[in-house]
Amino acid sequence: MIDIKLIRTDPNIVRKNIRNKFQDQKLPLVDEVIALDEKIRELKTESDNLRSERNKASSQIGLLMREKKIEEANQMKQNVVLINEKLAQNDGLEEEVSARIKTIMMTIPNIIDDTVPIGKDDSENVEIKRFLEAKTPNFNVPYHLDIIEKLGGIDLDSARKVAGNGFYYLMGDVARLHSAVISYARDFMIDKGFTYCIPPFMIRSGVVTGVMSFAEMDAMMYKIEGEDLYLIGTSEHSMIGKFIDNLLEKDKLPYTYTSYSPCFRKEKGAHGIEERGIYRIHQFEKQEMIVVCEPTESKAWFEKLYHYTVELFTSMEIPVRTLECCSGDLADLKVKSIDVEAWSPRQQKYFEVGSCSNLGDAQARRLGIRVKGENSNYFAHTLNNTVVAPPRMLIALLENHLNEDGSINIPKVLRPYMGGKDIIKTK
Repeated sequence: MIDIKLIRTDPNIVRKNIRNKFQDQKLPLVDEVIALDEKIRELKTESDNLRSERNKASSQIGLLMREKKIEEANQMKQNVVLINEKLAQNDGLEEEVSARIKTIMMTIPNIIDDTVPIGKDDSENVEIKRFLEAKTPNFNVPYHLDIIEKLGGIDLDSARKVAGNGFYYLMGDVARLHSAVISYARDFMIDKGFTYCIPPFMIRSGVVTGVMSFAEMDAMMYKIEGEDLYLIGTSEHSMIGKFIDNLLEKDKLPYTYTSYSPCFRKEKGAHGIEERGIYRIHQFEKQEMIVVCEPTESKAWFEKLYHYTVELFTSMEIPVRTLECCSGDLADLKVKSIDVEAWSPRQQKYFEVGSCSNLGDAQARRLGIRVKGENSNYFAHTLNNTVVAPPRMLIALLENHLNEDGSINIPKVLRPYMGGKDIIKTK
């Protein structure tokens, strides 16, 4: 959510940003906010004048009563009643206008960074750099479900009976490999100085609307029926919510956390074969990193965060590349975002395994996360980044370490978490 002062002082910046995000349908909202902002300030001025008039009248009533001018005092009392009625009416109007302004301000996209490439959708994202050589074996790489089934590592049929499509049972060494990746990622981030955290897996609606846009909320979140609770789509949601309405001490910044959680997502829409199996699912586990920091430090943290993901994947001998997300591919709260994509030998292309985002003060403004300054308080900046999301990342690991006989070589860094095993053999 942007500062309304920007709309007051330079609405053209906001309009240009909306056009750069190809959301021209939101342009009328800028003029509506300007008009509503003027209206609420008029109401406040009128109410201040009415209160001043009421205070003056109250003083006069006391004077008139002492002078035994009862009729005049009663007339003055009647004027005070009318003033109170008008103030109550103004208060109601102020509340309505304020609510509408807040709704609009939460719909207008955040101002993107000057370095973000302008483009309509993810097809116009810009490749930055590749890490490790993307190799293709001299044998056909099967569909990832076929690889896992040959290892005796998955049961989709039972999952469909129990929970429906989009769920799975991971079994045996594949399930162990999944957990090994999570454990390695946890320790990797702890070694980087991050504090490990397991957050709540449900959050209230006030936190949901604080950490994400309405469009994201509708597309992702599962609501608990009859309660003001939602299942989290990523631990970022509850981790940023941890700081709601906090006034942070400047010398304690930055807060750096790496958090583990299961994640729950609706994942609306039809998907192709490569996105079935365990690629696009309703439930998965994830290791996340979040940072709450000084506004002046968020750009530097952004660079650090996505490079940590690159380092993690290359340490598991998985080729990756980084992509700069274009303006049209950025969610409304994001200032800048970079995706990390892993190489798929089967598909002969890269696919997303992580996303790093700088949200500026958008989440902090919505959730009231401030820093105590010397002269005045100000909003913190928040960032988040995927360390690893194993179901999707598991595809990249299996494909890149597949042998012709269907067995899987276990990367050296994961072997301590696999009881020393260096290979998973087919059943």
